[in-house]
Amino acid sequence: MGELNIYGVYVPILLIQAVLAYVLLRIVMLGGDRLVEQGWIAQPNIFYLCVFVVLLWLVHYAFILCQI
Repeated sequence: MGELNIYGVYVPILLIQAVLAYVLLRIVMLGGDRLVEQGWIAQPNIFYLCVFVVLLWLVHYAFILCQI
């Protein structure tokens, strides 16, 4: 993908995507915490890691679609 030059500092595009995916994860965790308290999610750490990976893939895919 490349990098972005911000005032002479090169920032990888993947870092920007990961930060955006983390912000989305925090929003998803607001609703997910209720499911954890009710016992619907047994291993919340593994579940949230998987959700983060899926969100990162979706954000990366959105960045690719925006470039076309």
